[in-house]
Amino acid sequence: MLMMDTINSVLNWVVPPASLVMLALSWPTLTFISICERIYHSFFVEDIGNKVVVITGASSGIGEQIAYEYAKKRANLVLVARRDQRLRGISENARRLGAPNVLFMAADVVKEEDCRRFINDTITFFGRVDHLVNTTSLGHTFYFEEANDASVFPMLMDINFWGNIYPTYVALPFLKQSHGQIVVNATVENWLPLPRMSLYSAAKAALVNFYETLRLELNGEVGITIATHGWIGTEMTRGKFMLEEGAEMQWKEERELQASGGPVEEFAKLIVSAAVRGSAIVKFPSWYNVFLLYKMFAPDVLTWTFRLLSSAQGMRTTPFVGTRRPLLESSSSPRRRHTVVPNTSVPRIQLVE
Repeated sequence: MLMMDTINSVLNWVVPPASLVMLALSWPTLTFISICERIYHSFFVEDIGNKVVVITGASSGIGEQIAYEYAKKRANLVLVARRDQRLRGISENARRLGAPNVLFMAADVVKEEDCRRFINDTITFFGRVDHLVNTTSLGHTFYFEEANDASVFPMLMDINFWGNIYPTYVALPFLKQSHGQIVVNATVENWLPLPRMSLYSAAKAALVNFYETLRLELNGEVGITIATHGWIGTEMTRGKFMLEEGAEMQWKEERELQASGGPVEEFAKLIVSAAVRGSAIVKFPSWYNVFLLYKMFAPDVLTWTFRLLSSAQGMRTTPFVGTRRPLLESSSSPRRRHTVVPNTSVPRIQLVE
């Protein structure tokens, strides 16, 4: 035990500076290799035309825009979301943009049986799956200590983590047959700690670690593209969050706000471009990378910065991401829905008729 403690103490002093020196010396070589890889991938791009792409969370935001980008490349699409009202219009748009065939299905990605259903329907109709694009995501903007109903915690984890894992689990055997590609919609919060996003950050960190491990396990049989973004203004960040009671733990797709153009469309183009090249990582915007250096070598700087920003905002006015509907009172007890309602005083989870 004493010997091991001594060895660890020595390595604690020797390894960090030695690693920095080695990294500095090898940086030019690593940069050259990276440039060569980019050039190589630019010439060897997968022809996605007439191949089959399954997109979850396709009814809005990033998922919708990714569908349009694949449609422009003439891929066959399977659009999946909780409700199909929006998917009808999006499927028509995708056909006009060039998709030969578009299926859309209402399904709940946090239920394994629903995932099996839409993957099996895809195989029945097309006979294959080439790309699986997981875009289902749900954020929040509350301080952890101010939440007074812990029932929302597993719901956030279900949507942000299991809502990606179940479709992957079911589709993986078919993706291995086609040597296909998995695309994951992650976020910079998986490694950059931001206040009021604790549960969201935890779920995304778990998600990224899962897919990085899966990439090693698959050993090239199926490609995995992890797309990491900062704040790009999708509907998820604009305040629409409703969770139904019981097994149907969904965020209600009543979001009629349009998230198109600008950063969302640009990010979607980068994702699809990276997927057909087989790239492992996509980052948007790329300037977020500078925070990784601070996190690794000067973490106190990030801590001081966030504390300064928090203090500059003054008194907390934490809203949940909510539907902004008034609370209705009634003496009856019909089926209830958990709705997160914003409040400028003490945030709380209300029950709405």
